[in-house]
Amino acid sequence: MERLIQAFSFNEKEPLIFTQLDFWLFFLAVMIIFSAIHKNYLVRSIFLTAVSLFFYFKTSGLYVMMLGISLVVNYLLGDAIFKSKSNKGKKWIIATSAIFNLSLLGYFKYAYFFTDSFNAMFHTDFEVVNHLAVWANGFFGEGSFVTKIILPVGVSFFTFQSISYVVDIYRKEVEPVKDFFDYTFFVTFFPQLVAGPIVRARDFIPQIRQPYSLDKNDFSWAVIQIVKGLIKKIVLADYIAVHFIDKVADAPEAYPGFVSILAMWGYSLQIYGDFSGYTDIAIGVSRLMGFKLLENFNSPYKAINVADFWRRWHKSLGSWLRDYLYIPLGGNKGGGLGTYIATTVIFIFLIFITQWYELIFVYAGLMAIYGIGILVVPNFKQFVHRDLNLLITMVVGGLWHGASENFVIWGAMNGAALVIYKYWKQISPYENKTWWIIHFWKIFLTFNFITFTRIWFRLEDDGAPLAMINHIWNNFNFTWNTFVLVLWTFQSVFWVMLFGYIIHWLPERFKKVYEGWFTKSPLSIQAVAVAVIVFLMYQAVSDTFKPFVYFQF
Repeated sequence: MERLIQAFSFNEKEPLIFTQLDFWLFFLAVMIIFSAIHKNYLVRSIFLTAVSLFFYFKTSGLYVMMLGISLVVNYLLGDAIFKSKSNKGKKWIIATSAIFNLSLLGYFKYAYFFTDSFNAMFHTDFEVVNHLAVWANGFFGEGSFVTKIILPVGVSFFTFQSISYVVDIYRKEVEPVKDFFDYTFFVTFFPQLVAGPIVRARDFIPQIRQPYSLDKNDFSWAVIQIVKGLIKKIVLADYIAVHFIDKVADAPEAYPGFVSILAMWGYSLQIYGDFSGYTDIAIGVSRLMGFKLLENFNSPYKAINVADFWRRWHKSLGSWLRDYLYIPLGGNKGGGLGTYIATTVIFIFLIFITQWYELIFVYAGLMAIYGIGILVVPNFKQFVHRDLNLLITMVVGGLWHGASENFVIWGAMNGAALVIYKYWKQISPYENKTWWIIHFWKIFLTFNFITFTRIWFRLEDDGAPLAMINHIWNNFNFTWNTFVLVLWTFQSVFWVMLFGYIIHWLPERFKKVYEGWFTKSPLSIQAVAVAVIVFLMYQAVSDTFKPFVYFQF
């Protein structure tokens, strides 16, 4: 009985995640019931909504009520914008949707961030009060909600998904779903609810009323994705994080500077294994249920430039930012007053959170350069708009990841790199060369730039990235004896890293070989292979619980 109570209770230390046995028991129960009801589409949507809300409750507790409110409001807004005959009325509904969703996201994700920045700049001592929790405690009883604002898991994902639904109806790309529970199923579908990929209405909603279908090839492919995702998370991500990266990141001064570089190379593998591992499992689980989610990663460390990298990494977020921010601002083709206003706001925001007042001169210099270019170079105005739109999009993308100046700086660095590359490729002597040494150099340079910017992504405290860079510069201390000692001390970690990068950089045709072998094998052989892989994989499980990195976003 106690175990049953625990199964239906919320414990923040025991979320229902893919790497734990409880999730697979939960999924088995879901599939048993799903197999009995899947022919009735409405019942299927109601059931999957219910289990998805339970799944969310197991990760965020009573914040499932907030998700419920978001579902009702956005469904009504989507229906209202479809029925509205006035273009002006549609725009007011779009504005209402944006204000509601962004306010929800801003309240839970950025309240402390903006308050702390305001206090630091103006020397005030304002405190954040969770008025919603105070009200809820008065209604449900004292202690039902903690008074501190806690970030609900996955709020960035389902908020963006809700915004895109309403906007797509406004653009007439989709029609609103006919039943409320079809909409709730679309938003809450549990495999991708808390860490993506971000699902677009036009891709998923048509599948809701399609018959369930799963042949042997689909089943085998789904199993491959799940196993691959578990290996990425447990072996590549968690093992090297617990046994190496966390040790160095928490106390870089305890190691020679070059070890921090090795740790950041490891972190690039860790975050890829962690996030792409989650989406692999989500895609595989969804396919077993008859639903197809789009690919979210495409071997990102094979990228030959920063633009190529962002076409391969977190593709669902990239496409969302492109379609709902970059293109509306003008994209590659132009811009207007909104572009300049947004750019000014971004720079004021950067100065506000970093208190780097020198950015005023950077902004003035940038505007001066663009102003001269517009006067001197024909059609230069188009490039100005493109560059500013890229910078705005990437800064917003950084802010989406977290309420921290480090994330904003990380986004700005990647935005600046995209702008620089746009010009560099016009004059690069080897842009279109196919020699293997040039191809290798492009991948090497891109990978190391992305890894460098991730110092701001990995370290939480403001100023910590610069402190690590300063430590690397002043205490590099590389000698062969020290290097060999580090390799020996962390040899199991470096073997895992070597294995991970070799597998990642293998040509795609090699990966198709083992996928094809597995798919064509009898189910009995597949079962044995999976059992052996899972047994070996869980030998790498550490005592330290490591939630998926993107749960915090």
